[in-house]
Amino acid sequence: MRRPRSGRLVLVGIDTGGTFTDVVALVGGRIRVAKIRSTPEDPSRAVGEGLRALGVAPRSARLHYGTTVATNALLERRGARVVLVTTAGFEDVIEIGRQVRPSLYALEPRRPSPLVPRSRRIGVAERVLADGRVERPLRRRTLARVVAAARRCRPEAIAVSLLHSYAASRHERVLARALAGLGVHLTLSHRLVREHREYERTATVVVNAYVGPPMTRHLGTLARAAAGGLQVMQSSGGLVGARTAATEPVRTILSGPAAGVVGAAAAARLARVGRIVTLDMGGTSTDVSLVDGPLAYRTEATIDGLPVRVPALDIHTVGAGGGSLARLDAGGALRVGPESAGAVPGPACYGQGTEPTVTDAHVVLGTLIETEFLGGALRVDRDRAVHAIAPLARRLRRSIVDTAAGIVRVATATMERAVRVITVERGIDPRDFTLVAFGGAGGAHAAELAGELGLPRVYVPRHPGLLSAFGALTAETIRDFTSTLRAVDPSVPVLAGGFRRLERMALATFRKEGLARPRLERGLDVRYAGQGYEVQVGYGTSWRAAFHARHAALFAHADPRRPVEVVALRVRARSGGRPLPGEPPPRRRHRLAPIAVRRVAFGTRARPTPVYRRMELPAGWAARGPLVICEYSATTVVPPRWCVRVDRFGGLVLERA
Repeated sequence: MRRPRSGRLVLVGIDTGGTFTDVVALVGGRIRVAKIRSTPEDPSRAVGEGLRALGVAPRSARLHYGTTVATNALLERRGARVVLVTTAGFEDVIEIGRQVRPSLYALEPRRPSPLVPRSRRIGVAERVLADGRVERPLRRRTLARVVAAARRCRPEAIAVSLLHSYAASRHERVLARALAGLGVHLTLSHRLVREHREYERTATVVVNAYVGPPMTRHLGTLARAAAGGLQVMQSSGGLVGARTAATEPVRTILSGPAAGVVGAAAAARLARVGRIVTLDMGGTSTDVSLVDGPLAYRTEATIDGLPVRVPALDIHTVGAGGGSLARLDAGGALRVGPESAGAVPGPACYGQGTEPTVTDAHVVLGTLIETEFLGGALRVDRDRAVHAIAPLARRLRRSIVDTAAGIVRVATATMERAVRVITVERGIDPRDFTLVAFGGAGGAHAAELAGELGLPRVYVPRHPGLLSAFGALTAETIRDFTSTLRAVDPSVPVLAGGFRRLERMALATFRKEGLARPRLERGLDVRYAGQGYEVQVGYGTSWRAAFHARHAALFAHADPRRPVEVVALRVRARSGGRPLPGEPPPRRRHRLAPIAVRRVAFGTRARPTPVYRRMELPAGWAARGPLVICEYSATTVVPPRWCVRVDRFGGLVLERA
């Protein structure tokens, strides 16, 4: 493959998943793609392999990077040794948390252990009130004691979260100067989370410090290799500079799933598909999101039971992916996930693993074609898949094919529950939406899932197994700025003054990073006075009416007579972005023959099923199921009683026959 001319930067989108690392490069206006086995011990190695596979020299690559480094460090508890510095009396906030039971009917509820043990939490004799007034000043001798105590703990990172520092940050800034001499990763709450609620703010600062050192090391390695520049995807669906991502890695916790939603929304807009539910089924998990107009955001996410108070796309994740392990629970019921075979050893059919996975089940059923995976570059071993599932089949007293079908049904049921969470449980009818399926395994489950939920249509974009990398490639730069207000029925001048301060910060940040002047969006966190939760609305002359309408839509009641409290002001700054690059489908042929006809099991019955290569399907081509459509990055299954056609953009449209 020819290398691009030296001196010309090549834009590369990358998504690092649990099983594969996807790489998409835009070279001379043309797309090059590669799917590489992930290297969890050093994710940058798979990135380098991907660049070499595409013929892109690292010195000419500008990377837009979706990463799971921070996420994995948190989930696997492989983060840094953290010291928490907080106001005296609030050392146990991260352990006390909220009086909320995530599993309401659990007889023995278990909460995740705190990332910082009690012995490494340091209380500081100081106090700032909610209005910013200092009740107890921070003394010099107190500073010396804090520094000495922190040094004795031998930290790799320090999290500083003082009470009400969002209202007055001077004490945190003084502590930062004193602790800087320890030379470790330092997170300050007034810079990361300028909002009230001590538990969520402190927990977020601790998570940031915990994942900071591994993320800093990883991005440093990658930045040195990619001389053309490095930007990292955030949970909010926008890019941020590598330096900011290393300083505030908590913003990248949902980096990969966010890139997928951005890519799916872009593909849907291109194809003129309106209201969508996105289905991103990868190797270890499935992420679902609802897009009804602009992308939906939330101000807080929960990762492994820990609150993360940073803006994120509204994504729901379940542990059902192609590499999810199948097993029997203590009661003898078939379970799939959340444990995964990952990249190493991977599914049994890849040649190293021995335990049964969803991918192995598809190979046994015939829906995954052994010779077509990654264009034939990765040979899939059906015998190994059969041997992996056989012990499970014996314990269930079922045939191997029936057991494989059961594994696929259980995985689909898990995804069905996830879609219901973001639709039915919020009063939204999923039948009004199109399911946009992507990820390596999304197209294999999409029609069955849509049938269970009553969705009338499935859309599978081009390169579905690489769509998260496409999302990173096309993403815009986004920065979010927030300030706490907590004012009941504030006047227009009060709101305008607060927004102007945030907008000056946004413009200064973009100038400092050498970015184009951003587009600014204003938003409010609003509640009825006395409530303990907020609703986000855009700011405009009718923001009060918008709040009442939104409150009624969410909670089925509203009271325009009650006083309204504005809790926080938000400004989102956007810059850059590019449309999803298009590739025309091949020209129509007089007759298109399948590459094979093989027996594929649908439910309990095997049927002769044509197999097509997607790259050969022209716009306007249509057929009735059952059939299987193979391509480099994914497989799409069209079951009986479904039909498929290719739209003018090369997307697959599946509908009930």
